[in-house]
Amino acid sequence: MKKNKLLATLIILSVVLIVGCQKDDYKEILGVCPVVVSTNPDNLRTGVPLNQVITVTFNGAMNPATITTSAITLQGPGATPGTISYSGLTASFTPSSPLKPNTTYTGRVNTTVKDVTGNALQTDYVWTFTTGAEGVELNSIARFGILAGSGISSAGFSVINNMDIGVSPGLRASITGFPPATLVNGAIYASNDLVPSGVFAMLSLAKQNLTTAYQFAENAASPVSTPISGDQGGKTLTPGIYKSTATLLIQSGDLTLDARGDTSAVWIFQVGSDLTTIGGAGGDVNLTGGAQAKNVFWQVGSSATIGNNTAFKGILMALTSITLNPGATIDGRLFAINGAVVLTSTNIINKP
Repeated sequence: MKKNKLLATLIILSVVLIVGCQKDDYKEILGVCPVVVSTNPDNLRTGVPLNQVITVTFNGAMNPATITTSAITLQGPGATPGTISYSGLTASFTPSSPLKPNTTYTGRVNTTVKDVTGNALQTDYVWTFTTGAEGVELNSIARFGILAGSGISSAGFSVINNMDIGVSPGLRASITGFPPATLVNGAIYASNDLVPSGVFAMLSLAKQNLTTAYQFAENAASPVSTPISGDQGGKTLTPGIYKSTATLLIQSGDLTLDARGDTSAVWIFQVGSDLTTIGGAGGDVNLTGGAQAKNVFWQVGSSATIGNNTAFKGILMALTSITLNPGATIDGRLFAINGAVVLTSTNIINKP
């Protein structure tokens, strides 16, 4: 009788001790331990967008009450504040402000997280990722396909789609060749326009924003720039900052920009002198891997010439002037701070 009572007591104690999902060296004793099966961004990923929402996916349903900002944290230069939500098997952490560029962050899910049966994560889950470069803020110049200092001219039929054009401090008389060049869903503005009211102020602000954007691109230094020179034709470049101290060419082949699946990937090209693309054996700028023209910035210290029948991509900001040769097209914008933008014939400018 006493032996039966002792056996019953031992059984009860054993059950109490093994409740949960602790494991021995051979097999799971009881229950399924909650674990993190994936994160986005995943461990060691680079080039993470600055507006990234961080997600953590578990192997089973979790107790939402345990999915908190103290249980799932993000550390960069310091603690990163944000909000937490939970749906299905996935917790989402939304930072309160954009992440810092070119910064390594550490995510942590600690053992206060529990599943719906009360089993806790057995050890902290920790991973790291690194953000990408910061893009150039266009602010009020985002409405323009062309913004020039001294004038805009077109010698033949060309089309600007879904964007305005403007000159500042140039006057209305400095805009010529429209028609035969046409704007689709866009308008033309000059500093001396009296109608509609406020054009002068709008263009003045746009010119300030253009100067700020140009200077930001010119001085961008994080991540550390990669030196480039000469002809970039035939090359493939991943996101980052690329610096040329002299004239840069795209001639003997096309230049390919590969985002490697990151649609927010940024390129900044710092060109100390002229930028020239030359058609024939290449001369195009091609985008792949999710790259977008709106995230490609060309800061040119002198003038830019887009060659015959070449296809260009990106936001082109030249200190002096920009010329599109016959048949040249661009998915992007043409900004000439001090000089003119010249269209020749059969040029197409599409909103990036």
